[in-house]
Amino acid sequence: MKTWKIILVTMLLVTGIAAAVKQSSVTHAAQEAKPAANDESAMLKGFSEIQPIDAHIHIYKDDPQLDALIERLNLRGVNICVLDDRDPEFNNLDVQRREITKVRRSTHGRMAFCTTFSPYEFELPGFRDQAIRQLNEDFANGAVAVKIYKVMGMEMKSKSGKWVMADDAAFEPIYRDIAAHNRTVVAHLAEPDSCWAPPNPSSPDYSYYKEHPGEYAYAHPEWPSKAAILAARDHVVAENPNLRVVGAHLGSMETNVDDIARRFDRYPNFAVDMAARIPYFMLQPREKVRAFLLKYQDRVLYATDLVVSPRAKTQDTLAEFRETFARDWKFFSTSENVEYMGHTYEGLALPQPVLKKLFHDNALRWFPGLK
Repeated sequence: MKTWKIILVTMLLVTGIAAAVKQSSVTHAAQEAKPAANDESAMLKGFSEIQPIDAHIHIYKDDPQLDALIERLNLRGVNICVLDDRDPEFNNLDVQRREITKVRRSTHGRMAFCTTFSPYEFELPGFRDQAIRQLNEDFANGAVAVKIYKVMGMEMKSKSGKWVMADDAAFEPIYRDIAAHNRTVVAHLAEPDSCWAPPNPSSPDYSYYKEHPGEYAYAHPEWPSKAAILAARDHVVAENPNLRVVGAHLGSMETNVDDIARRFDRYPNFAVDMAARIPYFMLQPREKVRAFLLKYQDRVLYATDLVVSPRAKTQDTLAEFRETFARDWKFFSTSENVEYMGHTYEGLALPQPVLKKLFHDNALRWFPGLK
């Protein structure tokens, strides 16, 4: 009898110890997860306090939960139309304008409207007048900017077979009209250097070109060089000194801030947004990037290039927004380590006045229609 009691007691002790170990493991895991959640919460608090403006975002879905997050984050943005006849997501301007108008209304004006025009009909009679008429209607309806896209230089050809660049004479009256209305051009011209380079799994853009081979210049040696496309962009900036031009995605000069600095020194009407290119700041020497942002603190705009399609899942969208904004704020505002693609990078710890410009003031300066 005593033997069975001993066995029973032993079994109870073992079971209790196992339960305690399990509970300890769960508690330990929860404690490990908690700082990450607290870290994100703390970062988002700092982010919201700066009154952030995302100068390059694409929200095409009126989502009450996303609207609520935007309000909690005290976020505003420039919500951008894109016209690309190769992409079913972006081949209908009327649909995009309608959805962006809904989002502007549902966010109580927090998401401003950046319009565009179709460049494809540039050789048709009446192209200039039609494009200007449409843009002026959009300006009257609150559009703060006009996007021009990489199809200029990387897709379009004239009837004679010549590649059509952003500085084609057909577009010049449109640029003059935009300047006359005190609006801004958002210029996504060319692509990262990796678009013209052999596949490299360590590149931030490797997955994109793997999934979008039609966008991959390396596979299309007949396309113009990146240098030629950027030269055309620079020509537009130089020929239109009264036109503000914001080069999207670090102006496609993402691998070396010295290239951007040279344009800033040359063209006072040129700025860049950092949409989808913040990792390239991480890949360059920290002190060099920090010195660049300190010197040109009036010319760089915070932006993400976040996309919310009509079919986007709400919970995934909310998680992506929180994670992106928390990581970005941590990188720019602290010296803590930030993880990206399996590597660790030290944050830039920029002074508060510089952060205020990057995340807020510069967007108001470069997009005067923002409210």
